[in-house]
Amino acid sequence: MILYGDYHTHTIYSKHNHGKGTVLQNATVAAEKGLKQIAITDHGFDHQFFGVSRRDIPQLREEILNAKEVTGVDILLGVEANLVSLNGQIDLKEQDYENLDIILMGHHKLVKSPSFKDAAKLKWANMCASPYKPSADRLSRNTTAFLRAIDKYPIDVITHLNYGCPTDTLAVAKLARQKGVLIELNGKRICFSDEELLTMAEEGVKFIINSDAHSPERVGECNRAINLIYRLNIPTSLIVNLDKGVTFQNKRG
Repeated sequence: MILYGDYHTHTIYSKHNHGKGTVLQNATVAAEKGLKQIAITDHGFDHQFFGVSRRDIPQLREEILNAKEVTGVDILLGVEANLVSLNGQIDLKEQDYENLDIILMGHHKLVKSPSFKDAAKLKWANMCASPYKPSADRLSRNTTAFLRAIDKYPIDVITHLNYGCPTDTLAVAKLARQKGVLIELNGKRICFSDEELLTMAEEGVKFIINSDAHSPERVGECNRAINLIYRLNIPTSLIVNLDKGVTFQNKRG
């Protein structure tokens, strides 16, 4: 079981020292570990503390081109967008798409909300309530927000599903399968139960293994996810980045 690429890595463009390394450092470690491809996916534009700036995207692209030439690793430019509203809005504009090779999306704390209701019902409700026993109303709100985002936007990967925002994972997996969206098995954290993962696998959704590296040495470190696949006997045919490259359905031209 060989990891072909790692499609969730952060750099110093995730601000305030949240990402620790440069594009070149991430790519160098990837090459040393035998990865053929990585994606640079810094935090979305509306994260209040860690978000990448739109004005940095051209410079980020230049660094990617340089690092690709130096290391021989194929490098995609992406973003880990934020779910910001109950109606499924994420912090991307249509004009952003042409600058990106891959779009990841997940729930994060401390993002800019478009309304007080969104802040109260999506951000603060999830920050202040138990992640383990969500109310039926909160579970429904969270799930609906994810489903609306998947339906509206050209998202390639849902990152760390259920992290800080519990959902009906089967409902998310069903729509993700229909839309060709991948569910991430995160190398740092798995936020759903074995039963939920097995149920998603039975639904036929495709998974992608990523490190969610915030420092160069963590690039390609996905043992937690790989061990889970072995332990639960998840069919490797459902994992898109094992032993082969990935063609993202929504890849920009």
